[in-house]
Amino acid sequence: MTSSSTPDRPADDHAADHAERAAQAGAGTLLASACGDALGVPYEMSAVPAGPALMIGGGLGPYAPGEWSDDTQMAVCVARVAASGADLRTRDALDAVALAFEGWIDAGATDVGIQTAQVLRRSRRLPGRPAERLAAAARALHAETGRTAGNGALMRTGPVGVAALDDREATAQAARLVAELTHTDPLAGESCVLWCEAIRVAATEQRLDAAAGLDLLPPERRDDWAAWIAQATAPGAAPGLRPNGFTVTALQAAWHAIATTHDEQRSPTQNLEDGLQAAVHLGGDTDTVAAIAGALLGARWGVDAVPAVWRAAVHGWPGLTGEDLVSTGRTLALTGLGHGLGD
Repeated sequence: MTSSSTPDRPADDHAADHAERAAQAGAGTLLASACGDALGVPYEMSAVPAGPALMIGGGLGPYAPGEWSDDTQMAVCVARVAASGADLRTRDALDAVALAFEGWIDAGATDVGIQTAQVLRRSRRLPGRPAERLAAAARALHAETGRTAGNGALMRTGPVGVAALDDREATAQAARLVAELTHTDPLAGESCVLWCEAIRVAATEQRLDAAAGLDLLPPERRDDWAAWIAQATAPGAAPGLRPNGFTVTALQAAWHAIATTHDEQRSPTQNLEDGLQAAVHLGGDTDTVAAIAGALLGARWGVDAVPAVWRAAVHGWPGLTGEDLVSTGRTLALTGLGHGLGD
């Protein structure tokens, strides 16, 4: 006679596999993004390397070898809130992210983007809850300038992509809300929705698709984004992807680096390395483009694809190591699945 527990075993195995894949993707998203950041730091707004990009530090910080910049610093602020179990769509969670950003700019921010710095400074003079005043400052800046579609929201969005892996609507809503804390322009929020859905799909379906989230955008915006994504990999596209401080060209540059180096016949590590190297070699805002690309590559290939030497080298504010990012990323993804904390 068959044991009463036998029919449940395949489901249990599937759940365990799903959880482990999520943990690998969560850890990979944070770690690979930080590695891309640290690889790009020495070459930001400077000459691209003649050979492979190296974590030699310097740059606009200046940074120590292997040290990540504001891209990862801000992503850590978001990741820690989400890893606590908070739903990033709620007022309390958004307040926590806003307070984390304020603590960051007070205690350890390096090379802060002009737009982000302006919003954080202005928000201190406004009344209301932390997220409300931060978003209000962002809206005021947009009303004055009409130019708030920098890449500063996209660069930190990676953790949002793995915070609710089984819920694409929740992921898209959170991506937009976290972006709007500092970047009011719809293009900034839309780029984050697209990249977070691409990360979620990479983690759960093991495929790379920058257009997977087009249906999550307003109907009138989908054709523009579909064209921009297609342009990113068109022949001769690379020169047009510099400069890439604009959120659209930053997404295009990251996707170009990934799509033009992707090869399922090669190892996960080779795919991840090649994608990040290509991102840096595009030039411009090299640390940000490589950090954006790293988040998607890490979600697709998992934390084990990150070279051990990179994993050991990366570090940064607030006194974290690569292993700390791995732990936070695993916790973040598992908490989002409802499996509790884990490492």
